[in-house]
Amino acid sequence: MAYEVQKSEEQWRAELTPEEYRVLRQAGTEAPFTGEYNDTRTTGVYHCRACGAELFRSETKFESHCGWPSFYDPADSDAVELLPDTSLPGRPRTEVRCARCGSHLGHVFEGEGYPTPTDQRYCINSVSVRLVPAE
Repeated sequence: MAYEVQKSEEQWRAELTPEEYRVLRQAGTEAPFTGEYNDTRTTGVYHCRACGAELFRSETKFESHCGWPSFYDPADSDAVELLPDTSLPGRPRTEVRCARCGSHLGHVFEGEGYPTPTDQRYCINSVSVRLVPAE
């Protein structure tokens, strides 16, 4: 897919920290319960760390106790791209990417029984987003 923000791998490596590059550009995962936004309750907007696109709002963040920040809905349905992920044998998942630059954000799961309006859990790596607190 052609993304609005396109850069060479060399440009991404120069702009991102090694951990950001591993997660955002190589579909890595940060260790559970280590991300800076796992437990935050700060009101604000979560933007893609790679391109700055608005992705999630704090109003949709909830406590899932899974080890990563969880949201039940993106800020805009066009903000994220959902792709099949078969990287774990026997455990198909749905990958969540930034629709503006194609960076890996995490995965979305459905039907887990969380009391949210969408019954979805967008399980997002803290290193993939940057929280801009409300003023």
